[in-house]
Amino acid sequence: MINSLSQSHGPLVDSVPARTPAQTRIYAIGDIHGRLDLLDELLHNIAHDATSAPKRRVLVTLGDLIDRGADSPGVVERLMNLRTEPPFDDFELHFLKGNHEQLLEQFLAGDDNPSNWLQNGGMETLLSYGVETGTNPRTMHATAHERIPQNHLNFIGGLALSHREGDYLFAHAGIRPGIALERQAADDLMWIRGTFLESNADFGCVVVHGHTPLPIPEVRANRIGIDTKAWMSGTLTCVVLEDVSLRFLST
Repeated sequence: MINSLSQSHGPLVDSVPARTPAQTRIYAIGDIHGRLDLLDELLHNIAHDATSAPKRRVLVTLGDLIDRGADSPGVVERLMNLRTEPPFDDFELHFLKGNHEQLLEQFLAGDDNPSNWLQNGGMETLLSYGVETGTNPRTMHATAHERIPQNHLNFIGGLALSHREGDYLFAHAGIRPGIALERQAADDLMWIRGTFLESNADFGCVVVHGHTPLPIPEVRANRIGIDTKAWMSGTLTCVVLEDVSLRFLST
């Protein structure tokens, strides 16, 4: 399904004075949260849409690949293998890290109080990897290290915090206003909300982000939010950017 936003959406929509690099089409996917079914459908839509794209095609995932949904391992595996799958073997691929990937890494590093993560999607991830969650944290740590494939851990550990294309910056949560882009803290890129979301400042770029869910994408002059709560809503959203145009694909 192809959706386009217009000023008819009222306060959720604003003009975006930004441009991609020449002869480039960018596809940026919001928070997937373990919904392999939705990812498969959206990638199919992107592959079809990209037949009309210029030579340079870029795909960015904005983080929170895991947790909440039923198939986090499947999402990780699909993205790991995307570089060898036509037509995506001809794309430039950039996979970003979200706060949920950070929480998994902290758990695996020995966090003895993982209740916050487990109650916010971590339990579904551990169960999907075959880890029994009713045991004590030490046992869960050990079992998780046994059950989660090392190549999945390597992939998650190698996720980038941000990516820049022309007048756009891609990050999971956003940026802290007043701080130079090259000096942004990792925690802000993965976790920030209010200070960033409420800002009308010119960031020197348009930030494309997920992390804060809304029923439909939010387009403002300084940012584009595309977390449409896919794990619950069934709507996984992709923003398509080319030159000065902006549109959406979604499940």
